Amino acid sequence: MKRTGSLCSRCIVIISFLGLLAGHTLAQENAQYHPVSKVWVSDLGNGKYRNPVINADYSDPDAIRVGDDYYMISSSFDGVPGLPVLHSNDLVNWTIISHALTRQPPFDHFALTQHGNGVWAPAFRYHNGEYYIYYPDPDYGIYLIKATDPAGIWSKPLLVCPGKGLIDPCPLWDTDGRVYLAHAFAGSRAGIKSIITIKELNKAGNQVLDQGVIVYDGHETDPTLEGPKFYKRNGYYYLFAPAGGVATGWQIVLRSKTIYGPYQRKIVMHQGNTATNGPHQGAWVDTKTGEDWFLHFQDKYAYGRVVHLQPMKWVNDWPVIGTDADGDGTGEPVAVYRKPNVGKVYPIATPAESDEFNTINLGRQWQWQANPEGTWSFMNSAAGTLRLYTMKIPDSARNYWDVPNILLQKTPADEFMATTKIKFSPNPKLENERAGLIIMGQSYAAIAFKSSNKGLSLIHMFCKNAIKGKVETEKELLGLKQKEVYFRVKITKGAICQFSYSLDGKLYTDAGAPFQAEAGLWIGAKMGLFATRSTQINDSGFADIDWFRVEPLQQ
Repeated sequence: MKRTGSLCSRCIVIISFLGLLAGHTLAQENAQYHPVSKVWVSDLGNGKYRNPVINADYSDPDAIRVGDDYYMISSSFDGVPGLPVLHSNDLVNWTIISHALTRQPPFDHFALTQHGNGVWAPAFRYHNGEYYIYYPDPDYGIYLIKATDPAGIWSKPLLVCPGKGLIDPCPLWDTDGRVYLAHAFAGSRAGIKSIITIKELNKAGNQVLDQGVIVYDGHETDPTLEGPKFYKRNGYYYLFAPAGGVATGWQIVLRSKTIYGPYQRKIVMHQGNTATNGPHQGAWVDTKTGEDWFLHFQDKYAYGRVVHLQPMKWVNDWPVIGTDADGDGTGEPVAVYRKPNVGKVYPIATPAESDEFNTINLGRQWQWQANPEGTWSFMNSAAGTLRLYTMKIPDSARNYWDVPNILLQKTPADEFMATTKIKFSPNPKLENERAGLIIMGQSYAAIAFKSSNKGLSLIHMFCKNAIKGKVETEKELLGLKQKEVYFRVKITKGAICQFSYSLDGKLYTDAGAPFQAEAGLWIGAKMGLFATRSTQINDSGFADIDWFRVEPLQQ
């Protein structure tokens, strides 16, 4: 067990205490002490940044500024914990500070995998000293959760507006004290799409008061209109909304002098001659120095929807997002640009990737495929390991697509390698216990230990079209006499994955053929760890994960 690159738990406690004495927020502590990615950094260190600012699947971002702090959330679908909350001081350097949703309701429903369901595009707002998140579940309705500290404890989800197909909500507190909620519709549930509705909320913002008014119909000019973000500026009501499809669309803005319209329409950003496809859906934020910026996603297929930052300016009370070289009022996304002027320079920071498992909590980058049970894992901080107990695969599971106790995180770059050191201790009374490293998507592949009455072996697993219930294939690589093995996967351009293993941590042997990673449902492919069994007795085996490290590809 190695502790390289990680602070000891006692040091973290001392640092946290001193930070609180100095008046620092938890978000600032994370930004200061979090290790920097070895595979993707947006900040170029010369006053400029490159896009994406986060090269990972934080889709449907919404963001706010509170004082000197920026906070961003994203959709999380069936990943638990859900609704990741990220923090930055300069819009370029981000860290994960919490998850607003520790378990997803309805709890029994999300005890099993629910790919593509759950938390769709949320909205983040700050009002009267409280942080508000409105998030949609397309099968149940629109929920509200609140907190006084975005890095702290969030309230239990409250169903503000029940109904099928209600998606992408965003509130607006008007200057006259009235409160409104804009949202779109998912055609798969509501039977209609490409329209935006505004409903009135009570003053507490926790109950819808009416059926709403359709304020814009995008069927003729803006197919697949969705994701509205609601603002007010200079006497205009603004709805920022993406249209044209996730991977191929554009960003429109609607404006009106009255809440229910009529709304004027303008395309304010499109791909143009750039390499950034489908630039849309995101958040307008400003700086204390008077600048305007826009955070949005780009769909990179197997890599998911990554986060870009665009300069923004106002021309005749219309926003222009990106750069407008030809002066037509429609911006195009930038690849490299000067950093926002926030009044000072902040340290480079990135979302968590590697994990040494030396503390009592999992790193915030990890998510399960369903609401977790308390028996799935144990953090042994004294030993510096994560213990995963083998859990029985559900009887209804057709393959690992349907297995809830798989611990996953997003891919952080186009090219990198992930390596983990695992010691496997199967239960001698069980056969077919497995533990290993997996790339999960609509098709998946993995390398793993497997137990049998003959002892331990290493296997390569592959399942094409797992989403369709296809049967997994398994190939034995070698029999094992030792219980501790290093597993690795290398990801190269195009999301091509090659698994390998090592018995000594030095010499690695390829396992299986190269595998084309595939996106999940509305998410990118994920990488992670698992421990399963196929039968049930009164106890289980377990896998001790010493560490999980994300590094550049070896030359």
